[in-house]
Amino acid sequence: MNEDQDRPQEDILAANDNGTAETRLDTAVLTLARLLGRQIAREAFERLSAANDNRQAGDDREAR
Repeated sequence: MNEDQDRPQEDILAANDNGTAETRLDTAVLTLARLLGRQIAREAFERLSAANDNRQAGDDREAR
C-alpha cells in the first residue's frame, strides 16, 4: 500500500463538521451586537416619544 493512502487527507472535512471555534465566536458576537443594537434603538425611540409628548393634561388617549 502506498504511504499517502494510509494518512487521512487534511483538506477533507467531515459531513458533520460544525465549524471552528472562531466561526462560532463570530456568530455569537454578531448576534449579541444585533440584540444590543435593537435595545438601543428601542430606548432611543422611547426617549424621542417622551420628548415629543404634546398631549394635554387629562387626555387619556395614547400619543400616535
